[in-house]
Parts: sequence; structure tokens; C-alpha cells
Amino acid sequence: MKSHNPVTTAANSFPVSNMELRKQQFKPGEIPIYDAAVIYMRGDYWQFRMWLQGEGKYARKSLNTRSESTAVERGKAAYFEIYTNAKQGRTYFSITTKQGVALFIQHRQKDVDAGRIVSGRLGTIQTHLQHWLKFIGATTKLKELDRTDCADYQNFRIKAGTKRTTISNEQSTINALMRWLFRQQETPIDGFDFPALPKLDRQDDSIRRATLTGTEWRNIFVYMRRYCSQAECSDSEQRMLRQLVRHWILIAANSGLRTGEQRQLRWSDVAVEAQQLNGKTIQLARIRVRAETSKVRQSRTFLCRGGDCFVRMRRLWPNRPPSALVFSLDGEKQLSERNLLEQFYAILTAAGITDFAQRQIVPYSLRHFMITQRVMAGLSYGQIAEMCGTSALHVANTYYHVNDQMRLTSALADFAHNADGTIRTTTLWEHMKPAPPTAALDLLEVEWQDQQPDDDEDLD
Repeated sequence: MKSHNPVTTAANSFPVSNMELRKQQFKPGEIPIYDAAVIYMRGDYWQFRMWLQGEGKYARKSLNTRSESTAVERGKAAYFEIYTNAKQGRTYFSITTKQGVALFIQHRQKDVDAGRIVSGRLGTIQTHLQHWLKFIGATTKLKELDRTDCADYQNFRIKAGTKRTTISNEQSTINALMRWLFRQQETPIDGFDFPALPKLDRQDDSIRRATLTGTEWRNIFVYMRRYCSQAECSDSEQRMLRQLVRHWILIAANSGLRTGEQRQLRWSDVAVEAQQLNGKTIQLARIRVRAETSKVRQSRTFLCRGGDCFVRMRRLWPNRPPSALVFSLDGEKQLSERNLLEQFYAILTAAGITDFAQRQIVPYSLRHFMITQRVMAGLSYGQIAEMCGTSALHVANTYYHVNDQMRLTSALADFAHNADGTIRTTTLWEHMKPAPPTAALDLLEVEWQDQQPDDDEDLD
């Protein structure tokens, strides 16, 4: 077989950029492809080889043919594929899972910049993928992954004490990553075949444990006044931080705001309105949640208790412009998660709630508390959903059965016939003589106290 040397015909002058051949003299049986690659015989079959300067390696593959003309055509096709991918920034050799995650995070950052997702959501995505990297290995090659490689991911996370809902969310994030990498041609699969998670028992006590009882709330409410007093804390800066967290807790328990929504609340989003109720003036808060700060990317405006809290915050931090953050010591920097958690757990401990870790009570539990109390107050699921930016079905499935008082009310519900033939609702006790025991009546009592301190409260 004769020797081939590079030629510069029109068919062999395709732009090669950084893919020039490393050799210019060819052995018998070697044929250059576009002055950038070469095909050659090894055994009975033609092979393809191309130097990738950007990756510092040769790309090699079998052309699976004994025919020289067929090998030339397949060699050209292989070159075109590599050249096109290189121009688009894609590598021939596999990048690692860690590199793939970094590229995906950069891609999702554009969604944050465009307002399609909130920065907190991106943080959650990063956390999910860090757990996956610990499982799959940060140096694992993406192009070596198989759809079954995450079959044991659930067990890995369950051993770490992770909730099933969290695992389900992590799996969704992981497969979103894989779909994106597949479209970038960085991996041969578009997702993992995760085993089905057991269905969640929506009637369990997980939400009940992760919220507060009426008695616990009263203890917190009463203690926070002393917690923010000068007698309890002589440092003025620390006392202002305590006041900020105290008002965070009060407003969260009244409004049901999500943590991210509350953290990004600005004074332009809040208006205080006075309403008359039974001859008394009650200050309500009209809160606007902007779409860009909402988890579900939808704006909403609602009224809630707690107007007095915002009035008091205005006195504590006067002269704040409408653009200033509400929950901020300087109006510009958000209350940090560290400061919030440190103060929150200190308050719980002092209020006698020492099992908060086992019950998984967190600041978000105040939202659970608010929704539970609104259910007990008789609001419809639709009304609560509108206030809290969720669905009525979610409220019905998640919160109705978590409280013994609601269970007892359901158990004692009854009806009676009126003289005109209509039916009125009543309770079992109305049909019983003598009167029901006091203990049972106490169970029916709604443990929701007015959350607003007296106007003459000492702010020191």
C-alpha cells in the first residue's frame, strides 16, 4: 500500500483551528483526514486518530470497516463531529460529575439573574447536588454513568436521617441535572431510574411534631418580652438583634410567610390598616409578596394580624426608606440564617421547648403553626391557601388532621332537626345529660391568644 502525504485540495481544506496533525510524515496505510486527523489500519480494520490540543489527548476509535473508501468517509464524519462539538465548547473525553454540576449551577444562575427562580432555590439545588456528589463520587466520569447507578441513593440518604420528601426532591434535582447534561452531550443518559419511594402517609404526625402547641406559643410569646429587655441583655446591639428576631417570630406566626419571602420583605411591601371589631381598633397588616421573592413565582397580597408589630418596628428602626428590608439591622443586609437560628433556638430553650431538635422545629414551623390555627379558626382551605401562597388541596391534605382538637371536633359533630324540617349542626354534648366533663370541654378550647403586646410595653 502506498504512502499518503497531506494534501490541500478543496475537499481536504476544512478549517481545523487547534486540531492540526502532530505528524507530517505518514507510514504506509495511514491516510490524513482534513490535515487534522488520520486513519490507519490495525489488524484487519481501519482506525481513526485525532489530536485534541485543548484536551492534550488523542481521540481514537475503530471505524469498523476493512474498506479504505468507507474508512475515509467515516473518518471525515468523525472529524466533523469532534470539530463541531469543540467549536461549541464540548469535550471529547468525559468531564467529571463535579465539573458537570458546576456547569449546571452556572446555567441555573442565569435563571436567577432573569428572575425565573429565586436565589434561595439555587442554593437548594446546590445542596441537593452536593449530597449526590458524595454518593456518586466527585471524580466519576459522566460518560461512564449508567441509568442504574443511583439505585441505592435512597438508602444512602435514609441512613443519614433524611426525610422521604427531601429525598424525592433531591432525586428530581439530580435528574434535572442529567437531562441538561444529556442535551449538552456530556453524558449518554438523560436520567437515573430511581426506585419508587414508599407513598407518604399524609395522616401521620410529622407536621404536628414540627409545629407548636398553643401552650408552647404562649410561653414563647410571654418570654420574648423579657428576652429583649435591658435587664436580660445589657448590650444595646445584641438587644436590637433580639428585637429583630422577636418580631420575625411574631410576624411569621401571624402571616404564615415562607422564610425566603419574609427575609426579602421590604417596607414598600407592607401597609398597616386599622379595623374596628366589637368596638375595638385592631391593626392589621396588608402584605404584598412579590413574584420574584415567592417560591411559586406568583405575587399575592393578603391581610393578617400583626399590624402592631410593624408599627413597633417602625419605632425601633425609624426613617427607613420604602426600599429598605424589613428584617434587617441596617435596612440593606438580610437577617442572616445563623443569627436567626441562634436566637430562635435560645428562645425555644428558655421557653421550655428543649426537644426542638427531635421534633425538627425550625423557623418554618411558625408557618405550620399559623396554618393550623387558621384551620382551627374555621377558615376555608381556599382562604388559607390564598393567604399562604399554596393550594387548597395541600392545606386540606396536610393540616386538617394534625390537631387533636380538630379530631375531637370531627368526632363530636352531630345534627338536629328543626321544627320546620331543616337540619342544624350541633355537637354530641347537646344530646347528653348531665353536662359534659370539664376536661373534654378544655380539649375543644382553641388555644390561640392575641399575639400583640400592650401598647405601653417597655421596648428596652
